[in-house]
Amino acid sequence: MSNMFCFQCEQTAGGKGCTVTGVCGKKPDVANKQDELTGALVGLARACQGKTATKRAAELIVDGLFATVTNVNFDPSRIDELIREARALKDSMGGADDLSPGLLWKGDSDIVSLRSTLLLGLRGMAAYAHHARVLGKEDPEVTNWFFKGMRAIGEERSVAEWLDLLMEFGHVNLKCMALLDAANTEAFGHPVPTKVTTDVEKGPFIVISGHDLFDLKQLLEQTEGKGVNVYTHGEMLPAHGYPALKAYPHLKGNFGTAWQNQQKEFDGIPAPILFTTNCLMPPKPSYADRVFTTSVVGYPGLKHIPEDENGRKDFSPVIQRAIELGGWAEDKHLTGINGGSILMTGFARNAVLANADKVIQAVKAGAIRHFFLVGGCDGAKPGRNYYTEFVKNTPKDTVVLTLACGKFRFNDLDLGEIGGFPRIMDMGQCNDAYSAIQVALELAGAFGCGVNELPLTLVLSWYEQKAVCILLTLLALGLKNIYIGPSIPAFFSSNVLNVLVDKFGIKPISTPEADLAAILT
Repeated sequence: MSNMFCFQCEQTAGGKGCTVTGVCGKKPDVANKQDELTGALVGLARACQGKTATKRAAELIVDGLFATVTNVNFDPSRIDELIREARALKDSMGGADDLSPGLLWKGDSDIVSLRSTLLLGLRGMAAYAHHARVLGKEDPEVTNWFFKGMRAIGEERSVAEWLDLLMEFGHVNLKCMALLDAANTEAFGHPVPTKVTTDVEKGPFIVISGHDLFDLKQLLEQTEGKGVNVYTHGEMLPAHGYPALKAYPHLKGNFGTAWQNQQKEFDGIPAPILFTTNCLMPPKPSYADRVFTTSVVGYPGLKHIPEDENGRKDFSPVIQRAIELGGWAEDKHLTGINGGSILMTGFARNAVLANADKVIQAVKAGAIRHFFLVGGCDGAKPGRNYYTEFVKNTPKDTVVLTLACGKFRFNDLDLGEIGGFPRIMDMGQCNDAYSAIQVALELAGAFGCGVNELPLTLVLSWYEQKAVCILLTLLALGLKNIYIGPSIPAFFSSNVLNVLVDKFGIKPISTPEADLAAILT
């Protein structure tokens, strides 16, 4: 097929859908194979109904969904492998019909909207389940819901039934995020506030991107004593706050700004880049020979690091490439988007709640008027400077909590302190929305009020499917009056959007000045 249809990310063409090639760089053959894979996973879920699914079937549904997340896998041969395995497993379970790929995006606009929202949410949750699994954490309820959810994609439901299912999914995704939180904190300790430099020291180094902390741990172990420094990129920045990871002295700092600037920032650096998850952009020929992928990440022609039967990976090719390239001859002073060279991270729930009494007192005394959670995905589409300006304009008696990669728009700003706390507190990766939720619930309990009565406003940016599953969790928990941007998802039909506005008070962003005035009035 020479055409495609994809509207799963915020940057989709014309705000309606990519039909020629993906704005992300995804080609029609890959897009269509990903739809075919989705249909095959529906078939596998159907075949497993009423039976005990094999461990591999559960893993395949998770990894197959993860591979279809935006900016993860561009390699048609890798997608083909997943399709073949899904069908073989399906046949071994007694067989069932795949869902025709052409049916995914067709039908009544409201039903397509709701079905798509569930599917994209499942893709986001799959990323979190995968990361938890590699650290040995699985939850039967979460696992079973992947099968239930994928079967639902191929079933008929009323609008009301779809809405109920989405709320059920939101609660399950919270359990999945809790699972990943437990996996990370048990393996690496609870994050602690940590300053991270954007400077790069002379000599060989490796840039590691994505979200997989276990991959980073293995890389740090394998580079120890070899004179090769390691720098995080993008969503790997929060790794610096984990005690078991920050204990490695050659984990030096963070390279680069927003993930969507990678084609410019990776061009010419004398070092390899390792992608553990999204967000990979099609690499330029000038640096493609220095890019390595692992896990579900794939791109034609790039070197891929596989794992053995125990989940261990040999990063020797990456390390050897770093030594060959040699790094820069002199220390390199680099900055964030706004010119700052120090980033703070590590303000996860334990770090914040350990000082809950101080926070509560500051609120009661009027020192802290309001909290803003400004977080979510970043992207290249015009209008995302909204979040920079919003944070810059927040009054000095307010606190900005943040998480996920959208923070790179403003995380190098120095907004000063309140009561010994920095006014910008980075809570971690996108999955650390779990931490933010726990902090909100604890504070609500301390103040004896509901979460929606707290002096707290969520101002979210979205790009891909992990943002979808987080939004559904927030709605399932009853959070209201969430600001979302830079645009409304293309897969929300007008009627579905109206329901979200009427029931949950979803608010499209306008201007920083107008939104701040409305919030603080």
